[in-house]
Amino acid sequence: MFENLTEKLNTAFKTLTGHGTLTEKNIEAGLKDIRIALLEADVHYKVVKQLISAIRQRAIGQEVMRSLTPGQQVVKIVNEELARLMGSSHEKLHLTGHPAVVMLVGLQGSGKTTTAAKLAKLLVTEHRKPYLVPADPYRPAAIDQLKTLGDRIGAGVFPASSQMDPVQICSEALGRACQEGFDTLLIDTAGRLHINEPLMEELQRIKKGVHPSEILLVADAMTGQDAVNIGKAFNDALDISGIILTKMEGDARGGAAISIRAVTSKPIKFVGVGEKLDAIEPFHPERMASRILGMGDILSLIEKAQKTVDENKARELEKRLRESQFTLEDFRDQMIQIRKMGSLEDLLAMIPGMGKLKKLKQFKVDDSKLVRITAIIDSMTVEERRNQNIMNASRRKRVAKGSGTTVQEVNQLLKNYSQVQKMLKKLNKRSFRAFRAGMLPF
Repeated sequence: MFENLTEKLNTAFKTLTGHGTLTEKNIEAGLKDIRIALLEADVHYKVVKQLISAIRQRAIGQEVMRSLTPGQQVVKIVNEELARLMGSSHEKLHLTGHPAVVMLVGLQGSGKTTTAAKLAKLLVTEHRKPYLVPADPYRPAAIDQLKTLGDRIGAGVFPASSQMDPVQICSEALGRACQEGFDTLLIDTAGRLHINEPLMEELQRIKKGVHPSEILLVADAMTGQDAVNIGKAFNDALDISGIILTKMEGDARGGAAISIRAVTSKPIKFVGVGEKLDAIEPFHPERMASRILGMGDILSLIEKAQKTVDENKARELEKRLRESQFTLEDFRDQMIQIRKMGSLEDLLAMIPGMGKLKKLKQFKVDDSKLVRITAIIDSMTVEERRNQNIMNASRRKRVAKGSGTTVQEVNQLLKNYSQVQKMLKKLNKRSFRAFRAGMLPF
């Protein structure tokens, strides 16, 4: 996400931070590079003009000239203006009504059906009772898909059929939700390959029939500036309340995320970051701005860890660490915890400065290594996991064969494990407290 934009912005900043003092001339040169980087990232040209104007006004003023580190001050200004452009702060869902009704709208292929299931799963974790409504009778596969996804996450799904009218589906679903005690209706509406009058008329009829508290546009971030044009069209017709950008994990440019709030004046509430049903994140503009500028996103990393790490297990493991009883079983469990948090590449991107390491040839991010580590440890006996010192040549050969790996990989794992043991003995009390709080997954 944002790799090309981050790289080009950092090149521009390197020029600015290389000056001991900044003048109007070299600030203008830096702004030119920033402008080009944003336009190449498919940010809307009007948004670029607005952003550059705001940065210039602050950068050429006394705010920078009186700073002890003027180059760093310009970076700070760009960070703040980017965050302001994208909304400044996260906006939650407004779930009012009994039940609360959320309409998901967008073009065909934008990911509405999967997003509806992702939202339902998220709401289940927040102790709400969502009811999924497949309001796309023109595509029977969409009805079946939502039913399958609903069963996977334990959410109710209205039994719609392809013979029913979309407005009828939504009205009957609303009545059934009231009868069966569901508190949130998630309506997966029909889409088209392009914006047309029949689509908008149908969505307006649904809106009039169920009075949703939220109308969320689901837009494919990979379409770049076209996502902004789609957002404007849907907002003009339906007065949407927010936006969910999907496929952000594959968006190398990022123009939609930066532009769409400024063009529609409506907040981005969530972003889809993968195909799994838990791959949806609240959109925090200030955190996203930091990630765009290559500054990482430690707060999101901490939140991921806190959701994944079991506090009781963390306390138990802390005790074992203090007593130097950290075994290969514990090592495997930590690998599993990391895998639950997401891909290594995504996690490393949240750590300030780590993004630069991706350019190094010797720095390769390979999630499959975690899978092989788990397989190797699972192929050991209980005695071997608890005492690696008994791992002689024949045992290592047996484990390699059982795990589908090589003896060299088994040797490397045992070597890495020994290094981790040495490192853990040096941990101070503060590090242990951070680990217990779920902030330090190994």
